[in-house]
Amino acid sequence: MARPGTLDSFGTILSGLSKRLGLESRLVELRLQHQWRNLVGEPMASHTWPAHIRFKKLYLIVRNSVWLQQLTFLKPALLTKLQAEAGQELVTDIVGRVGELPSDLEAPPPVDLNPDTQALQSEGSWAEVVTHTTTIQDPALRDRFREVISRYPAQVPPQPARDPSRAP
Repeated sequence: MARPGTLDSFGTILSGLSKRLGLESRLVELRLQHQWRNLVGEPMASHTWPAHIRFKKLYLIVRNSVWLQQLTFLKPALLTKLQAEAGQELVTDIVGRVGELPSDLEAPPPVDLNPDTQALQSEGSWAEVVTHTTTIQDPALRDRFREVISRYPAQVPPQPARDPSRAP
């Protein structure tokens, strides 16, 4: 308790209030979701998502069973990193389950600033590229494939039209 006449910082007041109202784990959960990519790195962040914290367990959504298995090997190091960020008493275990990751995690297509390779695309052609690549699970591979496909029309020289009456 602070002495009379001293000022508490705003952070100290909010921290105490969140503990009293039982919001501390929810605030940590939101902070982990916001900083997930920076905390765990790109490969893991593109295949996992911190869904929620319940009873001191962090529940992760994992893209597929391969990453669920990988998570079992990375769990001790990940738990140590998360405890350093969130605190020892808030996260004591990590539980993973296979599921759909939030769709807003999709990265926008990379922008190529080189005018020699930049393809001018219409909305329809970009929609067609997206349609053909939606089944690719790995986001980095999907984005690279979309980039290659979108550049293809700009790299292929136009072919003269053939006369349909002439056989090849």
